[in-house]
Amino acid sequence: MIGLIKRIFGTKNEREVGKIRSSLVPVVDAFTEKVKALSDDELCAKTKAWQEELKPIEDDEQLAYRLEEIKPEAFAVVKEAARRLCGKTITVRGQEILWDMVHFDVQLIGGDALHRRNIAEMATGEGKTLVATLPVYLNALTGRGVHVVTVNDYLAARDSEWMGAVYTRLGLTVGCIQHDQSPSVRREQYYCDVTYGTNSEFGFDYLRDNGMAQSAEEQGQRGHYFAI
Repeated sequence: MIGLIKRIFGTKNEREVGKIRSSLVPVVDAFTEKVKALSDDELCAKTKAWQEELKPIEDDEQLAYRLEEIKPEAFAVVKEAARRLCGKTITVRGQEILWDMVHFDVQLIGGDALHRRNIAEMATGEGKTLVATLPVYLNALTGRGVHVVTVNDYLAARDSEWMGAVYTRLGLTVGCIQHDQSPSVRREQYYCDVTYGTNSEFGFDYLRDNGMAQSAEEQGQRGHYFAI
């Protein structure tokens, strides 16, 4: 009986994905057609305007509500930035990489799931690295800082440069934590809009800030708002 119900109505996961696909994707697509007409400067100006609006908001619920309102347009802006990078070469860890990625519907769905603090499980080849650019950009607009956590220094550095091409094109700053950095350099990286690093480096920096630092000036991290 349970199997029959699932075949008729789908699993909870399938229903959630279907709901996002029907409610979000068409709206993002509509905004994408609009932002295509913007110049590079006008596209980047979207970031500045949102930052000026969102940074003064202190109430978490009010901020979350406003982010939900601008989410489809913000996702469209990121998608358009990726489209405009197509055919260009990006220097990543000293190597030239041709950019050939634009967000598909499945990546928009994954980005929405991550923004809503859910786990997004995606198959190999579905572009998980690119998926993160959507909620990262949206939440970085708040000025509170976004942490992107990966498994080793190489991937942190690679992704900060690779996906950083999208963020910097839209006017955000990107930092990267590496194991051999001095405290002053780490502090600079943490004060970027987006900071890449490993779970161990983020964890040890948290312990240093809360166990060894004698003042706020000695702390490297600046708070914890959104992490992927």
